[in-house]
Amino acid sequence: MKKLFSIVAFLAFATAGYAQSDDFGIWTSFEAQKKINKKVNISLEGELRTRDNVSTNDRWSIGLDASYKLTKWLKASVGYTFLYDNNERISYYEVGDKKVESGAVNAGDPKKRAEYWAPRHRFHVSLTASQSFGNLEVSLRERWQYTYRPEKTVSQRWSYWDEEWDGEEHSYRGKGKNVLRSRLQLEYKLKSLGLTPYASVELSNAWDVEKIRYTIGADYKITKQHAFGLFYRYQDIRSDDDFETEPNMHILGVDYKFKF
Repeated sequence: MKKLFSIVAFLAFATAGYAQSDDFGIWTSFEAQKKINKKVNISLEGELRTRDNVSTNDRWSIGLDASYKLTKWLKASVGYTFLYDNNERISYYEVGDKKVESGAVNAGDPKKRAEYWAPRHRFHVSLTASQSFGNLEVSLRERWQYTYRPEKTVSQRWSYWDEEWDGEEHSYRGKGKNVLRSRLQLEYKLKSLGLTPYASVELSNAWDVEKIRYTIGADYKITKQHAFGLFYRYQDIRSDDDFETEPNMHILGVDYKFKF
């Protein structure tokens, strides 16, 4: 427990030191797992995320996953996640706009902003290869995911020029997106302490690398059924065509797992 508290203190210190320059959020999750047999597992997970230095609820989600152990070192899984996002979508003045041509504004200045909650539907298929070297385990997960964002109509948008809501409906069309997520992870099992520290790096690719996530954390096994986890994650945004580019983010994560 003392080692776990030391890790908690280190992660909190790292987060406090970095969050001043980039965004900071807290991610919390609960996962229930059921082992059907030696090869098949199913799990249900709920998650809540914050952003804007924890001042805004970013999204909540609930997902179902099923995995099958193909061999001793290879596992396959499929899953679906329902996501409900808090969106802030900004449009910008472009060359050719009347106000740009007249010199009233510059190309790239913010034009209108919409704020709304909306759903997304995500499906994934994964293959995870792992190899143990004593207490050390090395794993590589390749995950294809498809996310569909349904069409959304908002009742009004904020006009930066008029400094008021425009009172006009605006629709954002539906959109699907494919992403390949590649994660390399190292974990070391301290069985006598019930503690498993780990570190990972994950790349999200959609023709180009859109984001890289660097994670360090630890899971603590309280009993055979209950486990608690804590991690620090740095999310490095390279490109993102969903809306405008997100800021880089420092994340403190807390999760709880229950097996039955």
